[in-house]
Amino acid sequence: MSSLLELSNSLADTVEQAGIAVVAVNAGTRFSPSGIHWRQGIIVTSDESLGRYDEITVTLADGRSVAATHLGHDSSTDVAVFQLENVETPVAKIGDASRLKVGNLVLGIARSREGDLRAALGAVSVVSGAWRSMSGGNIDQFIRPDITLYPGFAGGSLVDAAGYVVGMNTSGRRGTALTIPAATVNRVVDQLLARGHIARGYLGVGMQPVRLPNNLITALNLTATTGVIVVNVESGGPADNTGVLLGDILIKFDGMTVNDTGDVMALLNSSDRVGQTVPVQIVRGGVLVEIAIAVGERPFEQSSHPEGAEKPDAYSHHRRGRHGKRGGR
Repeated sequence: MSSLLELSNSLADTVEQAGIAVVAVNAGTRFSPSGIHWRQGIIVTSDESLGRYDEITVTLADGRSVAATHLGHDSSTDVAVFQLENVETPVAKIGDASRLKVGNLVLGIARSREGDLRAALGAVSVVSGAWRSMSGGNIDQFIRPDITLYPGFAGGSLVDAAGYVVGMNTSGRRGTALTIPAATVNRVVDQLLARGHIARGYLGVGMQPVRLPNNLITALNLTATTGVIVVNVESGGPADNTGVLLGDILIKFDGMTVNDTGDVMALLNSSDRVGQTVPVQIVRGGVLVEIAIAVGERPFEQSSHPEGAEKPDAYSHHRRGRHGKRGGR
């Protein structure tokens, strides 16, 4: 009995200690999502759970409500970043999600609009490698904690048994919990602080999926059965400067097989691609051709949901399909 009491008290202490860096983000929604004081003056939260980006306040652990300024967001990884000005409040202890194992006990910690601390206990049910969200975001690990995401828990922290924040919780399909690992959050925060936006690779082409004819597959000894056909080439863009033509069919990009536009978008999504010269394998006029394209940076566009505008339906980046769509990159 004493061991159970010790465990109970230890868990409560962990929640209290880690919870001092968890805030409520008041952003025009019925249930305020939570947020994490990730670095000094930097709040991260779930982008899909926000109703707007302006006139944001956060409720701190001591009950204060303070203004926060939107620094940027990345809907593909579900991370939004805000800044606090001249506000003293504890910062989260960030841990390493790569140390998690299936079966580890974890805590989901949140804070209500009124300032109440909330927690959910569970175990890590799935840990696997890097994955891609439906909107092309590159996420370092797939982490599914077996916790209930009550209203307001999205954007809150996932805390390991040692009290370290190993990621930010968000909602997956059918309301199941997912965790964006700390490494991914750090990468997004670094880019937004440095650039004010997320750098995306850019080819300057419009494209759509296409099935390759069987006779072409046989003649060229291809393993792929589909690719993406170029339907538009932007004048002066990276692809145009390399000689990409209308009707070219991309089947490999930097050694990776391309089955549809989502594959190309995911390969370009990393800021590391910008400025790189990558080999591209295309089918042109029934002949296999190898070319090299210097990847540009997609011209930065302000969000289609500007300051003060309503955001699209929540959780859209987990629900959107990618097959059969026409895309442009």
